[in-house]
Amino acid sequence: MSTAPQRPTLRVFRRPGCHLCDEARILIQAALEERAVRGDPIPAVREIDVEGDPALEARYGVRIPVLELNGIELELATSARQIRTFLDRALGRLA
Repeated sequence: MSTAPQRPTLRVFRRPGCHLCDEARILIQAALEERAVRGDPIPAVREIDVEGDPALEARYGVRIPVLELNGIELELATSARQIRTFLDRALGRLA
């Protein structure tokens, strides 16, 4: 029995009530939809609340939203262009 390769996980560090984080969620979704249309790899998405974890709060604090994928981080992920570029760099493109 063969198993399908596991998708990488895009970790989105955020906090509740963060308007930049809410905007980033919309931009990430749009970028992932664009990748799907092109047939490019799509990661699973996992949102992580930094507010309840002192270590994460200290690490990411005012730099949220932060994206992390395949060991690459993008701080203050607030523009569609930078999110698309980040995903292309971390995942590659087929088309």
